[in-house]
Parts: sequence; C-alpha cells; structure tokens
Amino acid sequence: MARAGLTAERLTLAAAELADEIGFHNLTVSALARRFGVQPAALYAHVKDAHDLRVRVAVLGLAELAERAAAALAGRAGKDALVAFADAYRGYAKEHPGRYAAAQLPLDDATAYASAARRHAEMTRAILRGYDLPEPAQTDAVRMLHSTFHGFVSLETQGGFSRTARAADLSWARTLDALDAVLRDWPPE
Repeated sequence: MARAGLTAERLTLAAAELADEIGFHNLTVSALARRFGVQPAALYAHVKDAHDLRVRVAVLGLAELAERAAAALAGRAGKDALVAFADAYRGYAKEHPGRYAAAQLPLDDATAYASAARRHAEMTRAILRGYDLPEPAQTDAVRMLHSTFHGFVSLETQGGFSRTARAADLSWARTLDALDAVLRDWPPE
C-alpha cells in the first residue's frame, strides 16, 4: 500500500532537490527514503527502482531548463539569442547542479522523444537559423554549442577555473563572442 502523501511527482521533486544538494550520482532510493523518514520499500509503490528515479529527475531537469531557455529566448535573434540561451543554460547548471547533471543522462528513445530534449534541439536550431546555417552545418553547430556550453559549465562547477586570476564570467563572455564569430563565418564544407 502506498504511504499517504507520497506521490511520484512529490518524490521526483524531492529527488531533484536532493540531487542538487548531494550530487546526482549520489542520488539513491535509500537517500530519498531517509529524507522522508521512511523505509526504501515505501517508495517502490511510486518509482520502480533507482534508474526510474534518476530518469524522472532527468526529465524534470530537461523540462525546467527548456522553460528557462524559452523564456530567455523570447523576442531575441542572432547573437542576443545565443547569449540569452547560453546564459540560461549556465545559470541553470550553477543553480541546480544535480538537476543539470541529470539532464545529461542518456535516455531511451521513447523517453527522450516524450521529454523536453526535443525542445532543446528545436530552440538551438532556431538560434542557428538566425545565422543562416544549412544542413549539415546546422547539426555540426548544435553539437559544437552543446559541447562548448557543457564543457565550460562542467569545468566551472567542478572548480576547474578557480586557480586562475581571470574571472570565469569574462572567459564566458569571450567564449560566446568567439562562438558568434564562428557561426557568422561558418567554414565551407
């Protein structure tokens, strides 16, 4: 029998909060059960297993990040859109490190298709239309942007830039300037 007050949605949100506190890779059903003061078995009426819990947090993270990015992109084009999107991405990763890490979880095709992952790709391609990139350059540019954003954010959140005098914000701004320049002058195939 399901414990009163526990729902899959409530558990997912609590798991996301816990992931932000302790790290996504440390998120377990047992850790979540401790947060609610129950035995892990009490959670299995709402989540199948640890993988199901992690996927739920990943889907939540993707949805939250998509909402933030969409709000930042509204009414913007070109470099303004690129910077707004990138800043939304970076801000979310810094504010919600566990959820951000969850959003990087590889999902099965059906889950990915039903999640906000497609929305992220569509928003990125919308930004790139402002640079007039045809295929396959657009696919290459999507990969470049994601790799750059993820690489920078991952290094920054793990303290990788803490030993240099130059502020990470200045490097971030220069990185976005460089990406804009590359996108405006994309090399021919």
